[in-house]
Amino acid sequence: MKITSKLPNVGTTIFTVMSKLAQDHQAINLSQGFPNFPVNEELLSIYHGVLDENSHQYVPMQGFPGLLHQITDKVRTHYNRDLQAEKEVLVTAGATQAIFTTILALVHKGEEVIVLDPSYDCYAPAVELCGAKPVHINMNSDFSVDWQKVEDVINPKTKMLIVNNPHNPSGTVFKNEDVEAIEQIMEKYPNLLLLSDEVYEFIFFEAPHISIHTREKIRERTIVVSSFGKTFHVTGWKIGYLVTSSTLLDEIKKVHQFNVFCVNSTAQIALSRYLSITDLSELSSFYQSKRDLFRNRMKNSRFELLPCEGSYFQVARYTSISDKSDIEFAKEMTIKHGVAVIPISGFNQDGADHQLIRFCFAKDDETIIQATEKLCQI
Repeated sequence: MKITSKLPNVGTTIFTVMSKLAQDHQAINLSQGFPNFPVNEELLSIYHGVLDENSHQYVPMQGFPGLLHQITDKVRTHYNRDLQAEKEVLVTAGATQAIFTTILALVHKGEEVIVLDPSYDCYAPAVELCGAKPVHINMNSDFSVDWQKVEDVINPKTKMLIVNNPHNPSGTVFKNEDVEAIEQIMEKYPNLLLLSDEVYEFIFFEAPHISIHTREKIRERTIVVSSFGKTFHVTGWKIGYLVTSSTLLDEIKKVHQFNVFCVNSTAQIALSRYLSITDLSELSSFYQSKRDLFRNRMKNSRFELLPCEGSYFQVARYTSISDKSDIEFAKEMTIKHGVAVIPISGFNQDGADHQLIRFCFAKDDETIIQATEKLCQI
């Protein structure tokens, strides 16, 4: 039987490849972006309590009502934005499902979606599955964005712009002039939609994260995506949510109901109770201590660490160590030196290789210390 692939250019992701390589060679895995430290004990205690209750059946398609209202409280507290829980919030099976469902619902065959590279690898395939075209724009060498280049590719077919802030993989955070540039583009092109991937919204350091939630002029045409998995170190729970206008959410829900219908009931109930007693503003200092531990211990290494302003990723240049491609160097790091990393070229549609690799420092201190000891010996 002959099968024609809808994603002929998609194979096994570099994340899967490097994690398997790490496992095969018992390397310390700083490649995939997931924490290895325990989940908050209070959250686990709440979850255990929920499991003992009769909370194991479907919750409403849009989300557990208590969680929807906690999300609106969170957005009001941190961004001063008032939401209607029943009309503007949707709980999703992780941020990836939120992104996929949004694109599937709003982007049509023959339209175009702008993607800023390096980019998270789920954006472009979702666009292609709609029969639409991802238009990739490379960031500058310092991972800043040339917004004029973005505007130059906008045409009548352009339906959506996707941005990610704080940014994976670079760890950069948009400055106010970046957000103002986005506003200007959106105002100039009134039919353009904005998908703002803000899953690391509470992990920022010296400079604040500026959410599109705060931009009243354009947020009605924006879909803001968030992740409880990233925020509460429970990536395996696959719980996220999106916020948008009721007009856009009505269309997104049409796809969501046939995509997953509803999301894990016990996790939603547990999160709704935990959100009311936790302080999300503490997350930045928690991860800043891990970033600082990693960076301080790498001072005597031969790696050149780039600025890390947010997320839990650190990018490094290795040109003083090797002239190999980033993929080959990442494999050598895993096999020979016992530390798995991610090559940045895997985030670029054109495979652009600037000899950069990404470390994940969302690890316990012991893992960071063990990894940096190995890295400083290279």
